[in-house]
Amino acid sequence: MRRWPKRRKFCFEGYELDVPGHQLRRDGESVRLEPRAFDLLCHLVANRDRVVPKNELLDTVWGDRFVSDAALTTALRTARLAIGDTGRLQRLIRTVHRRGYQFVAPAVLVRSGSQAAGAGRHSGAGASTVGSPPSADRQVIRFCQAGDGTRIAYASVGTGPPLVKAANWMTHLDLEWATPVWSHWLVDLARNRRLIRYDERGCGLSDWVVPSFTFDDWVDDLESLVETIGLDRFPLLGVSQGGAVAVAYAVRHPERVSRLILAGAYARARRVRARDDTERGAADIDLELARVGWSHQDPRFLQVFASQFLPDGSRQDWEEFIAFQRRTTSPANGVRFLEEFAGIDVSAIAHRVACPTLILHSRDDGRVPATQATELAALIPDSRLVLLDSRNHLLTASEPAWGEFLAHVDAFLSE
Repeated sequence: MRRWPKRRKFCFEGYELDVPGHQLRRDGESVRLEPRAFDLLCHLVANRDRVVPKNELLDTVWGDRFVSDAALTTALRTARLAIGDTGRLQRLIRTVHRRGYQFVAPAVLVRSGSQAAGAGRHSGAGASTVGSPPSADRQVIRFCQAGDGTRIAYASVGTGPPLVKAANWMTHLDLEWATPVWSHWLVDLARNRRLIRYDERGCGLSDWVVPSFTFDDWVDDLESLVETIGLDRFPLLGVSQGGAVAVAYAVRHPERVSRLILAGAYARARRVRARDDTERGAADIDLELARVGWSHQDPRFLQVFASQFLPDGSRQDWEEFIAFQRRTTSPANGVRFLEEFAGIDVSAIAHRVACPTLILHSRDDGRVPATQATELAALIPDSRLVLLDSRNHLLTASEPAWGEFLAHVDAFLSE
């Protein structure tokens, strides 16, 4: 049951929403959008003069089919990302608490074939960015070669000064755009800057079968990427285990790293930092459970694993996380990653980081405790620590902590 004009196009902020053609275009180029999210966007734009209740959206987009609220949340997130919006920014699609959603950007309704794609480009409600937002179809994936011949996939998106993200586990340069785990990181971090990232060896689009699989290899791969791109000096971001890689690279190349940002990072793995036999035993049991769970792709373990990364996520978020992690690497490599993580220790070199460092960490992170952030802050001389009000190891787009995270990053990089 659709309630929008079927022979019309809507134009806003450089986008053209072609209803009869089932197409969303930006400056004439097609933007990929799955059908449910497309229908949701059409209904919101067509009814932009009012707040659309949640139940109306469910009836219009899914009809008589019963779906959970998580399905609506996912479709809304996908629609927002396709038009350069997020749940934090709400520049174009606004959430009205307890009432529903409203499309708030100026839009023009035209007959098919009319030219009005530029409508509202400079007058969007609360618009902070002019031009096309970062998106999957704006990135080009390339490959460089590590010293041992391993192919490393890398990509950049956005324009402006560079920000390099050290690789971490469970990434995929292409699929990240469609997962709630990473999509908002890409869109928001690439605003007004050039975000450069790559897939770790054994993961994503990089080679899965590799001659060596060590922490030093990960640091070497970052070196290969920087040399291939030809960067002289740049800020470096490390997330989770990628934080230790970023620390090691910054120590190796103090002349290259201008600023260091560590998010959910740690200096020492759980078994390394164990203080007695009880803690070492608990760490060993945790690793063995993870080894068995990944080897057999046990859905019960994978859900527990997902809940550790996103404890405040919905069941839909966990299911999408599980589906994504299965596509990022092989079960055998998943085990290899976990075994190598268990030995990470950069505590002896962290004091040699010579650049200003921002450490951001969820206060109640269940995967990597906040004590690891305080340890990093104590080890790195010119560092500052910010604890965020969250339980998630990877911050989600819908939580207030994500906006705080971005504000701290932007302020730090602009100093």
